[in-house]
Amino acid sequence: MKFLYYLLLELSTRMLPLLGIFVPKVGYFLRQRASLFSQLTEFRQSHPGRLAWFHVASLGEYEQARPVIAGLKASEPSLLVVVSFFSPSGYEHLCTRPQPGVDFISYLPLDRKAWAVKFVGILDPSVAFFVKYDLWYHHLVALKKRQIPTFLFAASFRSEQPYFAWYGSFFRTMLAQMDWIFTQNNQSLALLKDIQLTKASQAGDTRFDRVAATAAAPKALPELRDWIKDRPTVVVGSAWEEDMALLIPVMHARPNYLWIIAPHDLNASVMDQWASQLQLPSVKYSTWTPQTQSTVLFVDNMGMLSSLYQFARIAYVGGGFGKGLHNILEPLGFGVPVLFGKLRRQSKFPEASQSQAEGCGFEVSDVDQLLATVDRLNEPEAYHKATNAAQTWVQANLGAASRILAHIKTSQLLK
Repeated sequence: MKFLYYLLLELSTRMLPLLGIFVPKVGYFLRQRASLFSQLTEFRQSHPGRLAWFHVASLGEYEQARPVIAGLKASEPSLLVVVSFFSPSGYEHLCTRPQPGVDFISYLPLDRKAWAVKFVGILDPSVAFFVKYDLWYHHLVALKKRQIPTFLFAASFRSEQPYFAWYGSFFRTMLAQMDWIFTQNNQSLALLKDIQLTKASQAGDTRFDRVAATAAAPKALPELRDWIKDRPTVVVGSAWEEDMALLIPVMHARPNYLWIIAPHDLNASVMDQWASQLQLPSVKYSTWTPQTQSTVLFVDNMGMLSSLYQFARIAYVGGGFGKGLHNILEPLGFGVPVLFGKLRRQSKFPEASQSQAEGCGFEVSDVDQLLATVDRLNEPEAYHKATNAAQTWVQANLGAASRILAHIKTSQLLK
């Protein structure tokens, strides 16, 4: 398997430039990484010193990293922090915006052995953190050869993953490169023990720390607050077509609500298509003014959603019917009950089933069930019970970032 992986990466890095001529997304992927090493070299020449490297797949994992970054910076202000992304959507959203505690943002090169050795050599980190799942063999080996302490946190494992399969020895090798693995839950910890990986402990999900921090200090957005006043509002996060198929009939059935919808796809044509199906006045945020007379507001930008939940009576989080449920913990951080579509793969999103067990999350499969849940949460007693459950659950799960950093400090693994 190791040889096949090596061969695949070597061949793909040679074939991708040709493929990029015909496939725009591949061409864009390569162009974005064309000056990666020169930019990283320039940064390190102008910023010498001890450095912590955080690698994330995309925005969701970056949000999980932020509490650990903040805690690390608070204890060691002089420590540089570099965050690398694999996904263009994550990188592009953040690369032009100053990020608290982050000194440089980079793409991760493809996991070709020579490129991984070069990347780690230029970066020269004192410590490396991988978040949740985005692991790359040659980068991990390069870190190990330089004896750089390496950690995986917010890890959430499932029995069907390759690590735990009969053919999974190569994938288990990547986990074995870690000096310590911090899991989100006991199930993940038990799976690691089953494959004789004992350098691990349950620290919890750092997303709880992040959503609590956001809820404590959201963007004020006073014009939106004045527009909403005391009208009941549903905030829809990361809406897909499958979600809107349920939501639009409910919007028509309950026109007394305001609806703030943040689509997963920010393509204007998608929002225009949904607006054409509505019998309610709608507007995009980019053209909205406080004087606008509308019931539906489409948020056509990135970066607002997590703060919009402060205005919600209830929230609906999309993606459950499709490729993956968006972050349901964001509204729960504000004590807002959250609804979501029936998941195809329950085990991939354990927070969904746990939110239902706690009484603050509600899975729906069709229009009737969605409408019934909205109406049930309109009853004061049921609503109060759900909001209390959300607040209690979030508060009970705070402190993952502190536990991670405390373990690293006491084990003296940080160079």
